Amino acid sequence: MPHNELKLENQLCFRLYTASRLIIQAYTPLLSKLGITYPQYLVMMVLWEKETQFVNEIAMKLQLETNTITPLLQRMEKMGLIERKRSVIDRRQTNVTLTQKGKDLEEKAFGIVPSGMMEQLNTCPLKFDDYVNLAAELDSIIDTLKNKVNE
Repeated sequence: MPHNELKLENQLCFRLYTASRLIIQAYTPLLSKLGITYPQYLVMMVLWEKETQFVNEIAMKLQLETNTITPLLQRMEKMGLIERKRSVIDRRQTNVTLTQKGKDLEEKAFGIVPSGMMEQLNTCPLKFDDYVNLAAELDSIIDTLKNKVNE
């Protein structure tokens, strides 16, 4: 007889995984209007905050390894959204900078993504405050787990 604690429907991790997958699916048609994928959108949001950053800074903000985002950045460079250049100070570092096309994409994204996601989330019974509280709870879980992993 299976242990209740090991049933799939009782797992927090499975709920988070499913919610994450479905949210990314909701973003996909909106981002396709911009010609980018969800991982590319994450990189763009990091660069819209500060338009020149080292690869390792971007990776750290996205909680990824640099070797994971390097192919992503290569594709984005071919698309004309970013430029990658070796640092003149430290040749081991690579700077990533938004191009004008990448900068222009921010305004286009602002006109499509937030309103499109709100439209999709309005079908959920949650109120805005519920989303704010959920985000705070998730931040707390993330911080706790990051600290555990780094011990």
